[in-house]
Amino acid sequence: MSTTLHSFIDIFKTEIMDGNKAVRLNKIVIPLIQRDYAQGRLDDDASRVRSRFLTSLYEAIVNEPITLDFVYGDIDDKGTMNPLDGQQRLTTLFLLHWYAAKKEKISEEKYEFLKRFSYETRYSARYFCEDLVDFSPAFEGHVSDEIVNQAWFPLDWKKDPTISSMLVMLDAIDKRFRNITNIWERLENGAITFYFLPIRDMGLTDELYIKMNSRGKPLTQFEHFKAELEREIRIHDEKNGDTAANRISESIDKKWTDLLWNYRNGNSGGTDDYVIDDEFLRYFKFICDIICYRSGKSPQGYSNDVFDLLHSYFSAEDESTTAHIATFESFFNCWCNIDGYDSPTDFLKSFMSVQHEPGKIIVDSRYKIDIFEDCIHAYSDRSGRIRQFPLNRIILLYAITVYLQNQNRISRDEFVRRIRIVNNLIQNSEDEISDRLDRNRIPAILQAVDAIILTGEIDETVENNFNMNQIQEEKDKITFLAENPEKTELLFRMEDHYMLRGQVSIIGLENLDLEPRFVSLFSCDWDKIDCALMATGDYGQQERNKWRYQYASKGIQQAWYGLFHKSANIGFEKTKKILLQLLSSRETFDNSILDEIISSFLVECESAAVFPWRYYYIKYPAFRPGSYGKLSNDKDSPEPYMFSVMQTKSQWSQNTYMPYLKETDDAHLSRDSMGQCLVYQDVYITCQNAAYIVRRNEDDSEVDKLMIEQNTDGYDTEDRVVKLKEYIQGI
Repeated sequence: MSTTLHSFIDIFKTEIMDGNKAVRLNKIVIPLIQRDYAQGRLDDDASRVRSRFLTSLYEAIVNEPITLDFVYGDIDDKGTMNPLDGQQRLTTLFLLHWYAAKKEKISEEKYEFLKRFSYETRYSARYFCEDLVDFSPAFEGHVSDEIVNQAWFPLDWKKDPTISSMLVMLDAIDKRFRNITNIWERLENGAITFYFLPIRDMGLTDELYIKMNSRGKPLTQFEHFKAELEREIRIHDEKNGDTAANRISESIDKKWTDLLWNYRNGNSGGTDDYVIDDEFLRYFKFICDIICYRSGKSPQGYSNDVFDLLHSYFSAEDESTTAHIATFESFFNCWCNIDGYDSPTDFLKSFMSVQHEPGKIIVDSRYKIDIFEDCIHAYSDRSGRIRQFPLNRIILLYAITVYLQNQNRISRDEFVRRIRIVNNLIQNSEDEISDRLDRNRIPAILQAVDAIILTGEIDETVENNFNMNQIQEEKDKITFLAENPEKTELLFRMEDHYMLRGQVSIIGLENLDLEPRFVSLFSCDWDKIDCALMATGDYGQQERNKWRYQYASKGIQQAWYGLFHKSANIGFEKTKKILLQLLSSRETFDNSILDEIISSFLVECESAAVFPWRYYYIKYPAFRPGSYGKLSNDKDSPEPYMFSVMQTKSQWSQNTYMPYLKETDDAHLSRDSMGQCLVYQDVYITCQNAAYIVRRNEDDSEVDKLMIEQNTDGYDTEDRVVKLKEYIQGI
């Protein structure tokens, strides 16, 4: 057999050598056993293949000629060729030549050969090809509409998958080539060619079709991707004298497949599909995101299609491709041979846990400890939906891969200490970790991670990366442990407490010995802890907007994080002082001890007949609803008693309320006024800092003013909740 180069035009004009015999090809017939034409289907995979193939054909017409892959086929004694492989490409070339002939009004004798291309998959497809060659559209509107509206086109033909695909492809060809001239001339001059390999001596049997064409089963997305990746890198190799394409192809087939094999079926409900395609492509997306961030950009706003990513970062024409290939290989290879461990899972479990263990870091229990598995089973797109593999996980996985790529220069002990620093920074930089186009910090964060993992030092020259408070704390910890190595495990236990998550500023490095008391305290009921803290002092913090305040919560841990993690809030040092004062008051804590502290404070207030705002906070549950711990007060002139309780993190809502009113008569609390008044049949009641105002519903005129007795320091000398209850009973 011999392999020869042909165009779609000249293959009908020449004799093809099949062994020692010359056979003139008279006709191309798609045999019955072949599948329907698929490049015109509307699913995502077919649309992508169609777009990319037409782009290649377009470039061949307007720029440089191309040679397509092999076409295999059997030729019988009458010169009829049945394609064994290449049906899809040949059909698209048939449609492109028809389009060029009709659009440019080429003489019939020149395109007569098109009548010798036919389908036998269905009679409708066969007749459609014959009628199409005889039809000349006006090219007004969609080509497909003109065809469908012809008398020779039965409506039932639209149900033929081959015909419907051809119609879609013709519209796509028209859209791509509508403004291009001299298409036919370029085709005649060999702009598009392919190799033809006759296989007549093999015998055209059903068994052969099954073996070579898998009964027409289309290539998977991964198979297309792998072929295109290898093609781009091979072109790059030819220009740069490299052998990366061979290395990568062999790695995909062997060690990278071995790496991913145990992770297959992660999203398939347990059905063994024996492929690792999805896992590979998800990790490829992760690598491309890292390449993008390292270049100082954000993937936001760019395509997440793996083929677009391939051409963005691995194009043979791009000068950065050499570096990107190195990144691609290293990010896969580093997981294949981890010193001392049989698998990535074993390695990751050796230093990660969901609870404190010596020598390990704490990871969010919502995720798997095997962060590599999380990545290849959950990596999502960037369409605006919630990330399945979020940015904080991307950064942590990146830090781990940096170590794995540098195992020869970083000891195990150094890595465990450094990854703890990175993890602490990640956990306490929620606001800073962003890749939005207007505040993309990830490039700087990855640069900071590189310095920490490779040197153990925090690079102060890298701006706008992690949270500055946490950066300073981590630097202080490095110095502290160098001077106090015996307190290493004590510090790490404190860092790993569920209320602190890596930041210990609320206790202070100088107070680490209080760690047992802190653990004891936070084994108690949160609501009792809240009240005991308030009995010690008003521990709340004013947020930067001046009108919103952060307090604790009996049900939502995030409120405690807001208090215990240093931020722009005003009052962190006050909170710290009050917490330390409470911790220093007892050797250990339980709920009964907290009840004693709370009761003593309330009795003291009631005995002295002095009721500061925090008395009401402790005495009445309505002040402590279990939400996000957010209270609000007037932002211009905050008054000590005028705190409203919010049920959201940032804004007032219909569930906001003035706690004295809710505690007094919840049934008459007005949601329409955002809980700021009690409404009755004729009147409504509102709060002032030292009074209740009663107004008519009809005209808002003041009916009564119930004053709250206060001392010269501005503290209530009577319980305003009790007073309002008595007043309401009177009306």
